[in-house]
Amino acid sequence: MDSFISSVITLALVMDGFGNIPLFITALKKVAPERRKIVLLRELGIALLIMIAFLFLGKWFLHAFGIHEYSLSIAGGIILFIISVKLVFGGEEEPKNDPKEDEPFVVPLAIPLVAGPAALSMVMITAAQQSNKLITLGAVIGASLINSVILMASFPLSKLLGKRGLIAIERLTGMILILMSVDMVMGGISSFMSL
Repeated sequence: MDSFISSVITLALVMDGFGNIPLFITALKKVAPERRKIVLLRELGIALLIMIAFLFLGKWFLHAFGIHEYSLSIAGGIILFIISVKLVFGGEEEPKNDPKEDEPFVVPLAIPLVAGPAALSMVMITAAQQSNKLITLGAVIGASLINSVILMASFPLSKLLGKRGLIAIERLTGMILILMSVDMVMGGISSFMSL
């Protein structure tokens, strides 16, 4: 039960719902207000399907390319560290939407903002470490639900918290993720050294 809760919290933090609020608002600004929830649900559903695919095909992917679990842990930790440092020190990027299209489709909302490299690496690492895929599937769905609730409330939350409040939450999330990324790298090194 502890590993399930830990996986849900880790994945939810990696998906960075609060950090994505300004990016989602920017991407959905040109979408008609009555279509925003539909577009958001579609994008979150696509991101969830991608993460589930990585959950079940992750081990095959690792074996097909000869990648060891410790390599994935180290690489995932490094990616997570880089993303976390950007969260802590800023570097706000606006999603690159095609100006001709008002509705974003898959990119940039589903990928890379929700199902980005860190989230996909985390799903594969969790799947590789967990013997029961149902626990990991539950963790992915649980984290996606948490992320969905945050992002569905993005427009009201941004008004409530204000720009400074969102930045503070994003930086706090970044600090937690930095600690987790260092732990992932050290775990991968420890696994490699014990061979």
